[in-house]
Amino acid sequence: MSGDASTWVVAGLELLAALAIAGFWATWWREPHEEPWLPAGYREHEEVFVVPDAVLALVLVASAVLLVLGESLGRSLALVAAGMLAFLGLIDLAYFARHGLFARERGGLLNGAIVLGVLVLAAILIVRFA
Repeated sequence: MSGDASTWVVAGLELLAALAIAGFWATWWREPHEEPWLPAGYREHEEVFVVPDAVLALVLVASAVLLVLGESLGRSLALVAAGMLAFLGLIDLAYFARHGLFARERGGLLNGAIVLGVLVLAAILIVRFA
């Protein structure tokens, strides 16, 4: 079991991110997404991210558990998760920017928070474990 406080903080952030991903999709499916300003094909575009987001959440949980247990595989999985977070965060950044989805009246605050959170966690994992 790890006695390093920073490892516990990082593991907690990973678990929080995994829960946020699950919570995002649990609520996303319950909304109609029929706003007139949404880009054509928005729903189809977003739906394809369920699988990579689910895999990312599992990698985050596995990394967190292994880090706390002091297993070196946890560090490697943290870097895999960092790459996945960076890739998905940059896709969201580009898509939201291209379609004006950072505008306040188009859910921009939440979209910005998601992109920022994902990219910051990727950076934390890279700095901590690279």
